[in-house]
Amino acid sequence: MTPTVVSIHVAKGARLPMQAKEHVEVEAGKGIVGDRYHGTKHRHVTVQSRESLDEAATVFGDEVPSHLTRRNITVSHGTIPREPGSRLRIGDVLLEAVRVAAPCKLLDDTIGAGAQEALRRRAGTVYRVLEGGTVNVGDALRITGEGDPPPRRTGP
Repeated sequence: MTPTVVSIHVAKGARLPMQAKEHVEVEAGKGIVGDRYHGTKHRHVTVQSRESLDEAATVFGDEVPSHLTRRNITVSHGTIPREPGSRLRIGDVLLEAVRVAAPCKLLDDTIGAGAQEALRRRAGTVYRVLEGGTVNVGDALRITGEGDPPPRRTGP
């Protein structure tokens, strides 16, 4: 079964509450329009898996709400690629992994003591945007590895 986007969140500034969105516009080389990281050098979009958050909840002993992790896109299930250079496509947006999205101490304040540790290795990945477009709740996530291969030529 293909992972799909189950929630999208943005914040206009650091420490401001995350706002749920049904869809967002994503600009190549800039990120999500209206998000605090729009226009930064590499931290354009963060992606996490609901399945990983549920694993963290088991370790933590309580629910781990998607919006409180401060990640932008949550997909239904699966492992989010974190190897720098790996690529994925969500809707018509192409993303390239920059680094692991390490959980910060702020999570212990917003979710509860121990949340940071429970989310270690489960907090998603930071991506840069290679091709922009729209991301909608319900869009499929497709891992493309090193990018889609060019079409094969047949004949002379």
